[in-house]
Amino acid sequence: MTSQTCVSFELKNNLSELSTLCERLERVGGALGIPRRLLFEINLALDELFTNIISYGYADQSEHSIRVRLSAENDLLTVVLEDDGIPFNPVERLPPEPPCNLEECKVGGLGIHLVKNLMDEVVYSRCGNKNVLTLKKAIEKN
Repeated sequence: MTSQTCVSFELKNNLSELSTLCERLERVGGALGIPRRLLFEINLALDELFTNIISYGYADQSEHSIRVRLSAENDLLTVVLEDDGIPFNPVERLPPEPPCNLEECKVGGLGIHLVKNLMDEVVYSRCGNKNVLTLKKAIEKN
């Protein structure tokens, strides 16, 4: 892939928008010939991050927009998530400690660890009143 493709759209901070996010990713991925396995990994990471933004990112119940930009160039897919939520840098989050036994296992905390492992690069910045999370994934052709 040598040409550049860029798609940008906004979603509301509502879990019902997850299906739209998935559909847009599938459409872009299909057009670019991204293998199904990579699309699954990217979708899993975006699902986790989008759900976290909606669940924990806002101090009010108002409607907010979450901007998503997908771009691909030279076998690299870049996804940028931008929201006006509470400042939160998931990159600084330490990996969860494994429990000694199943009874000590806590719910939560694994999603960000999963995202960091699924993506090749995860970078956070705070620009004005916006959280900007940039994810990069090498596109390996079949």
